[in-house]
Amino acid sequence: MIYPLKEFYEQSALPLPPFARIEGPDMPEPYRSLLVHERDMTPTLEEACRCSIRLCVLRHKQRVNLVSRQVTLVPEGSDKPVAFGAIRIDLEHLSSEARALVLERRQPLGTILRTQGIEHVSRPSAFFQVRSDALINTALQLPAACVLFGRRNVITDAAHRTLAEVVEILPPSNGISHPENFGIEC
Repeated sequence: MIYPLKEFYEQSALPLPPFARIEGPDMPEPYRSLLVHERDMTPTLEEACRCSIRLCVLRHKQRVNLVSRQVTLVPEGSDKPVAFGAIRIDLEHLSSEARALVLERRQPLGTILRTQGIEHVSRPSAFFQVRSDALINTALQLPAACVLFGRRNVITDAAHRTLAEVVEILPPSNGISHPENFGIEC
């Protein structure tokens, strides 16, 4: 349910935090509108934040045509992440231009797919809640453990080939400009 994030925990010899699968309709707002859909996370967060989103790569590794990254997504003009997660990208099915952009580690995959005109579909395969641990708290700049919400998503191209597998976790306050949607506390 949390692959590829699980890989980074294993590499660091850290125990996984407690995850529990939940059904999309049971996800509380504002998380349901931010996670329970078949859109890419980057444009969804850009729309909610009303600004561009930049990529911060925390850890990465590459094996032949597979790139794995542990990342945060941060709104332009802010230093507060609006998402944390991990992504495994299959470079084999991307154009040479898109591959080069992925390897630069400057843009979120959703931005690359959009700007390169790559037809794709996002298919969430699981929704979950997780009690944040030290790794997640550090990445999301949280002062204490919180119950957070996320999803596992598979991105495929027009030929139904997997381009990426992603785990996306949102913080309790996303810095999103709709404050009436928040109030969930740690």
